[in-house]
Amino acid sequence: MKKLDNDAFVNMRSGASVLEADSYGDKVLLLADGTIVKLFRRKRWLSSAAWYPYAKRFADNAASLHRLGIRVPEILDLFRIPSIERDAVRYQPLPGRTLREIRREALDAGIEQELKEAFTRFVVRLHDSGVYFRSLHLGNVVYTPDHEFGLIDISDARIVDRPLRKYERARNLKRLQGIEGESEWVDLTSVVDAHRKRREARV
Repeated sequence: MKKLDNDAFVNMRSGASVLEADSYGDKVLLLADGTIVKLFRRKRWLSSAAWYPYAKRFADNAASLHRLGIRVPEILDLFRIPSIERDAVRYQPLPGRTLREIRREALDAGIEQELKEAFTRFVVRLHDSGVYFRSLHLGNVVYTPDHEFGLIDISDARIVDRPLRKYERARNLKRLQGIEGESEWVDLTSVVDAHRKRREARV
């Protein structure tokens, strides 16, 4: 992770659009060159982010997910920006639209059902690959132009070297299940039962 002084940050930020911000400041910037910068602040001084920054986690998770064949943004740079007390990752955005954006459209019922079934299979694939994605919701899943699913905002993903257990699969869907209008986009029973089917296939 390289340090970026304030002048360099101001120059990089010139002409950028703010995609996301909160009361603490900018969180996601779309730069003039079409790349994205995601800014991370350390929420507590005594936290794991002190020695393992969220920007580094984002980049490491991108590399791990890519090795698993899961579409993710292409990481370009990692920065520490002392002047604004932020770490940052710059990446090439994943082409396509989020499922949340697609859901808001007037979709043909048949196409919508196909997407829901494909998304359920994608979630099963994630869990079978050992991916526990805490921020799993339709706003963080991109449907690419080549009809594949990909993940964004991946700093809090956890990847283990085994398929997720039944309770982990159910717990991983808790956030999505609590979002009105999005919970029906995944078949909870199919996702959770996939663990049992894997065990039975090995017998």
